Amino acid sequence: MVKGLATVREALSGSHLDQRIQVAGWVRTRRDSKAGVSFVELSDGSCPKTLQLVVPRELPNYETEVLRLGVGASLVAKGLLVPSVGKGQAFELQVEELQVLGNSDPDAYPLQKKRHSFEFLRSIPHLRVRTNTFGAMARLRSKLAWEIHRFFQERGFFYVNTPIITPNDCEGAGELFKVSRGGDASGGEFFGRPAYLTVSGQLELEAYALALGKVYTFGPTFRAEDSNTTRHLAEFWMVEPEVAFMDLKGDIELAKEFLTHIFAYVLDKEREELLQFERWVTPGLISQLESTTEKPFTVITYTEAINALKMSKETFQYPVEWGLNLQTEHERYLSEVYIKGPVVVIDYPKVIKPFYMKLNPDEKTVRAMDVLLPRWGEIIGGSEREDDLSVLEFRMDELGMNKSQYWWYLDLRRYGSAPHSGFG
Repeated sequence: MVKGLATVREALSGSHLDQRIQVAGWVRTRRDSKAGVSFVELSDGSCPKTLQLVVPRELPNYETEVLRLGVGASLVAKGLLVPSVGKGQAFELQVEELQVLGNSDPDAYPLQKKRHSFEFLRSIPHLRVRTNTFGAMARLRSKLAWEIHRFFQERGFFYVNTPIITPNDCEGAGELFKVSRGGDASGGEFFGRPAYLTVSGQLELEAYALALGKVYTFGPTFRAEDSNTTRHLAEFWMVEPEVAFMDLKGDIELAKEFLTHIFAYVLDKEREELLQFERWVTPGLISQLESTTEKPFTVITYTEAINALKMSKETFQYPVEWGLNLQTEHERYLSEVYIKGPVVVIDYPKVIKPFYMKLNPDEKTVRAMDVLLPRWGEIIGGSEREDDLSVLEFRMDELGMNKSQYWWYLDLRRYGSAPHSGFG
């Protein structure tokens, strides 16, 4: 590690103004002037912006190395940080010493100073984090992960690591990646029974909630869904809190508090990163997030949602009938047109929801909730869990499930069962 480095973020903050500092990073661009000075835009990943290096031809390696610097090359530079007289930056580094650490062939390097399509960037996943968009995504994801943990820790939750390899199908949809020895599905079961990559840590999390009270997990989940959309990823990270002695109303309140807190945080602390997505990926993103934090969350029943969709003049691709799942187009209509703001849909038909959701007195619906946002549709799904052993066993029988596989889950209702709820 090069000692005594200042980051580009620190340099651009002005905290080292009129001081000699040392920076390291990768070349974004190099421009040579007729006056014998080269201008190098340096990025070190610490922030979206670059630091301009002013490199004079008096350097001993100017002809041999500086003039051969290609986009993507790595270097260390020492010099004086001063106010910039040029446009586009507040500060610049007057370089007194420059060392090239790793060069980059400009003719072969796939990332040039232009906008690359996401299709192209998918072909170079090992290099795409060097782009503005993916760099912003990585930094923002890091900050959000930290803030998510802080949100729950400050509210007395315990962080739990649930299994990634599991015999359970939490969602009951059968969209599972099967785990096999050496990738050979015919090689026998490693654990003596089928095992899968987890689709949710919820079932295991319930065991912790019924011992520790308030818990959450935040980790990778996997869905083998046959869909190529931005809403259906084979692998993603999911936040899942689970709280004992909390009903559906409390679950909804926690979800609302969580979303508004995270949105407010990113708007306040990470607006610079959001601007990258606002400009190049999702126009209107910032105003959408601001609107979500300001507007109330309206709670409606699934039945009301179906009636609203049927009475609308919209032509939907997917049918609207009581007992069918809401599709993205339905969710967006409800949040963008019907309510014009965040919506929480509750009391779904039991036939379209998993076995663990608490049955309502009508025995047709369950205490489930989905949070729908304009533009995105469903962003959170949760429920109050069934805490009555006899009802839970009835639901499992009704769905033809193998209860012996869930003996431990049923034990949670045998020994000190309590109301509990959660979401993901």
